[in-house]
Amino acid sequence: MKPTETQAKIGLFGIGLAAYWPQFKGLKPRLEGYQRSVKARLGRFCSVIDAGLVDTAERAAQAGEWFSREAVELVICYVGTYATSNQVLPAVQHTRAPVLILNLQPKSALDYAKTDTGEWLANCCACCVPEIACAFARSRIDFHAATGVLGVERGKFGESPPDHPDSVRAWREITDWVRAASVVRRLKRSRIGFLGHTYPGMLDLYSDFTQHAAKLGTHIEVLEMCDLAKRLPRTTERAVTAKLKEAKSIFALSEDSPSDPLARAPEPKQLEWACRVGVALDRLAADFDLQGLAYYYRGLDGNESERLGAGLILGCSLLTARGIPCSGEGDLKNCQAMKILDLLGCGGSFTEFYAMDFDNDLLLMGHDGPFHLAIAEGKPILRGLGLYHGKRGFGVSVEARVKLGPVTLLAMTQTADGELKLLAAEGESVAGPTLRIGNTNSRIKFKCGMTRFIDQWCAEGPTHHCALGVGAELPAIRKIASLLKLPYVEVV
Repeated sequence: MKPTETQAKIGLFGIGLAAYWPQFKGLKPRLEGYQRSVKARLGRFCSVIDAGLVDTAERAAQAGEWFSREAVELVICYVGTYATSNQVLPAVQHTRAPVLILNLQPKSALDYAKTDTGEWLANCCACCVPEIACAFARSRIDFHAATGVLGVERGKFGESPPDHPDSVRAWREITDWVRAASVVRRLKRSRIGFLGHTYPGMLDLYSDFTQHAAKLGTHIEVLEMCDLAKRLPRTTERAVTAKLKEAKSIFALSEDSPSDPLARAPEPKQLEWACRVGVALDRLAADFDLQGLAYYYRGLDGNESERLGAGLILGCSLLTARGIPCSGEGDLKNCQAMKILDLLGCGGSFTEFYAMDFDNDLLLMGHDGPFHLAIAEGKPILRGLGLYHGKRGFGVSVEARVKLGPVTLLAMTQTADGELKLLAAEGESVAGPTLRIGNTNSRIKFKCGMTRFIDQWCAEGPTHHCALGVGAELPAIRKIASLLKLPYVEVV
């Protein structure tokens, strides 16, 4: 994906009534100045297509044609002052993009005794928002509003500054909308590899590739294990030495586990094999331009496919840390959830419910890999395993936990009528002992309590995997679900 494609493309236009300009000198340039400040602020984190101040139906139609040509992901309507809805609707009705109405008043409150009509008009943005909302609703246009204080640096008309609480809150909301649009843009341009097959019998994991392409816009590249085997380097290649050096710089190598005889210090041959497979994975991702990977293959009787499948965890963890999330057991839906969290910048590690701790009211969450190394608490560990539980083969696995502090869980599941659905929750990663069995483990507490969380989460028909990221990201995820038009539930 080219760097220029990583930011959302936002269509911006301001609105006002042309009849006001000859009546109130200075009103139009003042509002244009406000719009420039909005554009500058948006330009910090997105690509802005600015149609300027729209004050007639004809100019609105021209703005709409431009937004359509530019294929914007989101249209932002900055309400400078009152405008009739017939000069707003044409700017948005042909783009098929959702609309965010900025209802941002320059002053937090008017000086009632000293405010004349012109000054009121410079602050009467709320006046036409209901009218615009009605026109959008009746036209079946997806829209949202962000209401607050504009926040102007060094204003000369007595405007409220950017640190006003209602400006901070409003711009946090706006930023989340633009972040969500950026995630959706990149998700729709992603290529997700599907290597091998889904773990047999896991009915919750099976996915319809056409549905993913239609609902999320992602391309699913079906891959064979021979595609990976073809790219396997020779033992003597420099790339293998470089991968081993990379692994040792990131991971601590374990000693034998005191609690599990199957969890041992990684053997040199195991580590070398994992590094060779890691190089092959890098080449596979590059050759097919992958932005994600769902994988699993059982293999048989120690054949090459079984050995490749057993050597994937290290390389897939390294790919995940580079923004190419890898979801084991062939869980494509969870790969999408991991991708969303990664695009939000909060990681997104492959995980499931591991064990319940009733004494401490927390849920142990983890998996046998891969792990998002960018969100590890401390240095992750490479541990050798004499077998992979429930899977064929043996080799090197990752033992790690997510950073302590707030975390976000995101799952993608499928409803009985075939809809993809997002399910999310927030919790806290807390300190304490974890298992030393060569698997990822994190201790997660929930405000509603562990048992209530599990009951409510399971009531939504989730897959048994989810993505685990750091930070509190529910506001942004709500908006992503809205932009993707997916059913969405929060467990709180």
